[in-house]
Amino acid sequence: MAFCRSSLLLRKARAAALRFSCTSRIEGYPTCSDRRRWYSSSEGTTMTASGYHVSSGPSHMKGAVFWEANKPITFEDFEMPRPKANEVLVKTKACGVCHSDLHVMKGEIPFPTPCVVGHEITGEVVEHGPLSDSKIIERFPVGSQVVGAFIMPCGSCFFCSKGQDDLCESFFAHNRAKGTLYDGETRLFLRGSGKPVYMYSMGGLAEFCVVPAHGLTSLPNTLPYTESAVLGCAVFTAYGAMAHAAQVRPGDSVAVIGIGGVGSSCLQIAKAFGASDIIAVDVQEEKLQKAKMFGATHAINSRKEDAVTKIKEITGGRGVDVAVEALGRPQTFSQCVQSVQDGGKAVMIGLTLSGAKGEVDINHLVRKQIKVIGSYGGRARQDLPKLVKLAEKGTFNLQAAVSRKYKFDEVEEAYKNLDQGSIVGRGVVEIM
Repeated sequence: MAFCRSSLLLRKARAAALRFSCTSRIEGYPTCSDRRRWYSSSEGTTMTASGYHVSSGPSHMKGAVFWEANKPITFEDFEMPRPKANEVLVKTKACGVCHSDLHVMKGEIPFPTPCVVGHEITGEVVEHGPLSDSKIIERFPVGSQVVGAFIMPCGSCFFCSKGQDDLCESFFAHNRAKGTLYDGETRLFLRGSGKPVYMYSMGGLAEFCVVPAHGLTSLPNTLPYTESAVLGCAVFTAYGAMAHAAQVRPGDSVAVIGIGGVGSSCLQIAKAFGASDIIAVDVQEEKLQKAKMFGATHAINSRKEDAVTKIKEITGGRGVDVAVEALGRPQTFSQCVQSVQDGGKAVMIGLTLSGAKGEVDINHLVRKQIKVIGSYGGRARQDLPKLVKLAEKGTFNLQAAVSRKYKFDEVEEAYKNLDQGSIVGRGVVEIM
């Protein structure tokens, strides 16, 4: 009798939790009874496409799938992705196009395929996973606007517990290494076949995406969906480099090598932090002209003059306090190290071909106390809310940061333009 009573109480508790979490904004979404069937069928088993998805209702979406290096992206139908505990289903409004995606698509960085790329998103909260923490549900109520960081911290690993979200062990071990979320499974399955498709971050180039809640922050309705997407990677990466790696202080001199979406964001963040000389280095005059809008006090075309020599000339022969490399090339890696003054910081944020090496003069490094620092991104729980505030106050100019907008069916064109270097600033795909 005691066993039956405890089983009954457990079933009631589960039913209550499911009622709490089954609120939905999508017409045709599964009912609470569907949810209970899904929950009971998956309990105590490894999730599969058939066990994970609700079979009733027109729950499907479109997503852009990358299949193989240097092959075109195709649009495919997916089962509606289902969030799990402390995950949020987001209706994607916009997604930026980034060189990190391009490295994957060109086969330069290993990543499981097929996959959905896109890791710089804004959107609307649609649903919370079953048994999600009530504080998360209160913070991101259904219908609220959000922006997502590409580094989606688990919140509980060794580094997350110290506030170092940018080194989240779960993110690197599962998402970057295996294309899954932190239970080791993807949330994306092709409609009909049930074939799993991997996720580069949240897999943002789809009509809906699942994001661990710690990777989100609220987006006020005063900020536009399209332009705000860049906060999740381009600006997020720049802020991580300037605030945590370089620790830029008022009056510091800063050089940024490579003025794309991330590099131009570095210029704006350097200006916001009170840097004095802000030097932009690139090979395209159009980008250098626009760099002045972002706060650059000097512009160097490294195709026409030696960047290191010119930087030292501008800084009275010493070099800059901080140099940032935002391209990911051995040549610019070397330029970055050579551009800093004694005791200065060379911060590397550009990704490149897997296994590529950068050379450093060891004696120069040792004798002159040069600090070479890698920086992958910001810390979502700490930094993303700050970036939203900077954008809201107009300190960071979102409108200037986004130079090209694409429709969802123009994804392939967007990445071609990015590969050709014809996007000055950042391109964003509108999925709304």
